[in-house]
Amino acid sequence: MSNQRFASIWDALEDTQEIAENMKLRSTLMTALRRHIVHAKMSQAEAAKIFGVTQPRVSDLMRGKINVFGLDALVNMAAAAGLHIEMRVLEPA
Repeated sequence: MSNQRFASIWDALEDTQEIAENMKLRSTLMTALRRHIVHAKMSQAEAAKIFGVTQPRVSDLMRGKINVFGLDALVNMAAAAGLHIEMRVLEPA
């Protein structure tokens, strides 16, 4: 067994750096959306109406089903929720 260390769980799990970066962004957006729903004490039906998606879609979000969401869908949901998204791109160390 290797003692290799990774900066993120996604770096350890995914086959390529591109996929790992995509998963990091998706997980960050999903976490922010879940926190927003909980903080606002919204039902899944209320969240679905605000986000412009179906209630089963919000259920998938709340259950952490990351593989059923693309970045575009998550950005659209966050924007519909009134969340402000910022992105930073860093040069390699």
